[in-house]
Amino acid sequence: MQKEKREAAYYYIGIDVGTASVRAALVDQSGVVVDQAEEAVTIWEPHPDHYEQSSQDIWRACCAASKKVAQSAGCGQIRGLGFDATCSLVVLNKQFQPLTVNAEGDHNRNVIMWMDHRAGNQVDRINRTNHGVLRYVGGVMSVEMQPPKLLWLKENLGEECWEKAGHFLDLPDFLSWKATGSLTRSLCTLVCKWTFSSDGGWDDSFWKEIGLEDIIEDNYSKIGNHVVSPGDSVGNNLTSRAARDLGLPEGIAVAASLIDAHAGGLGVIGADVTGYNLPCENQPITSRLALICGTSSCHMAISEEPIFVPGVWGPYYSAMVPGLWLNEGGQSATGKLIDHMVRGHDGFTELQNKAKSRGQHLYAYLNHHLDQIRAARPQDPLTGDLHVWPDFHGNRSPLADLTLKGMVVGLTLSRGPDDLALLYLATVQSIALGTRHILETMASSGHNISSLFLCGGLSKNPLFVQMHADITGLPVVLSKEVESVLVGAAILGACASGDFTSIRVTAQGDRTPAGYAIIYCFLTEAMRKMAKVGKIVLPNPEHKRFYEKKYQVFLKLYEHQREYQAIMDEC
Repeated sequence: MQKEKREAAYYYIGIDVGTASVRAALVDQSGVVVDQAEEAVTIWEPHPDHYEQSSQDIWRACCAASKKVAQSAGCGQIRGLGFDATCSLVVLNKQFQPLTVNAEGDHNRNVIMWMDHRAGNQVDRINRTNHGVLRYVGGVMSVEMQPPKLLWLKENLGEECWEKAGHFLDLPDFLSWKATGSLTRSLCTLVCKWTFSSDGGWDDSFWKEIGLEDIIEDNYSKIGNHVVSPGDSVGNNLTSRAARDLGLPEGIAVAASLIDAHAGGLGVIGADVTGYNLPCENQPITSRLALICGTSSCHMAISEEPIFVPGVWGPYYSAMVPGLWLNEGGQSATGKLIDHMVRGHDGFTELQNKAKSRGQHLYAYLNHHLDQIRAARPQDPLTGDLHVWPDFHGNRSPLADLTLKGMVVGLTLSRGPDDLALLYLATVQSIALGTRHILETMASSGHNISSLFLCGGLSKNPLFVQMHADITGLPVVLSKEVESVLVGAAILGACASGDFTSIRVTAQGDRTPAGYAIIYCFLTEAMRKMAKVGKIVLPNPEHKRFYEKKYQVFLKLYEHQREYQAIMDEC
């Protein structure tokens, strides 16, 4: 997608590495996406629950997308570069070459993806230690975090991988290393996925207790011993080689990176809502929840003091906004679940053909078809006898239970487009009900959320957005720029450039309150100027009682699944 070319201005490049593609954007100082490009990346699934990628393929896609958008800068100056990416694990050998993470010995496949669940046994054993670091991940570590994946590699690929490994990096940190040659890690990745403490650093006793005492060697050189805040400049700036690869000016500022969901949060949560008559208008930023919804969904809530929420990750200090604590809820499958339900239905081919004949996107057609059903049945809420429990890929929050499965109650023998549309509606509702479950758990621990700020691919779906407003009872704020994750990555680059503050002081590597305050000043000014409100979606009170009843059924589905498990455990 190319927008108008603007001359004689400052620009920032944001690069977002998602699950299946890399996107790059050229963003100006007001937060406008001037141009963007996308490149697909390959995913391998060699075994059930094993998902792998290639770091070389990912970097290739970053370079191709960056070169395309950089051309639109014209006579303007590109001043900074920011990366975000999924929290996948990249493995390199001691010579910085890709190292296999699979039994097939394919060194090209050297990335264990975030959604890979191969380390289920390892995470169970880690959680049974009840080590103190688990307090900062909601009491239970997720299989999507890095320690269980490292333990799996040691126990299953000792000779092929573990003994030859020189560097284990979160994908966002791999990208900043490729750009700068610096192994500096982002506080975001290490705090959120590796058990690093923002004030105490690594805990030797944890690694020893889980059987990874060799990680401690050489002052944690394999997983990182130099850490800076997101948005801080990675000292080396853009190298000449990386500049050629990316099509960018040599020496521009490169920011310490963010996990993709956190970049989305950064791109929306700081928007100025003055004059929109929202509850959060006269409340601090801590009254907002950023919901980044795509293949999976993340629920980002910040606070001035640490809040411990059972089953919700965190609190993480300075992991998204320096100086503030972050709690991160999430749903492991949202966009992926909707696709799974729709494409797996017998009526999918007919639906696809009808959408194509009308020249509509598949889900736009489905939403239109639902409107027709509602018009024919105006008094019928449609899903009163059709209910979905959405944990087809386990529960990330607030139950933190990998063993939970999906449930559908109320199926019939119907296989037509109406039946498919209603199943689609019930699935979207179940995801929104899951968000309500997370919000209520956060509220019971001390969060006071009054507005949702949505971004990501699913925020483009009006039904998804309206169901979240109706079911949570909260107003939903959508960004003026739909691609808030890309804006968030660009905000990192703007922060690193120093363009958004008169305080030209570096806080690089300074994890004192003064250091966080400097980066907070940079980031909040960039957020305020670059994150813009687009549309406000308010809850429709008409079906409030209906959704209250749906929520009661939603919680009963979980209780029943537990009961079924208990019965079968007696075998």
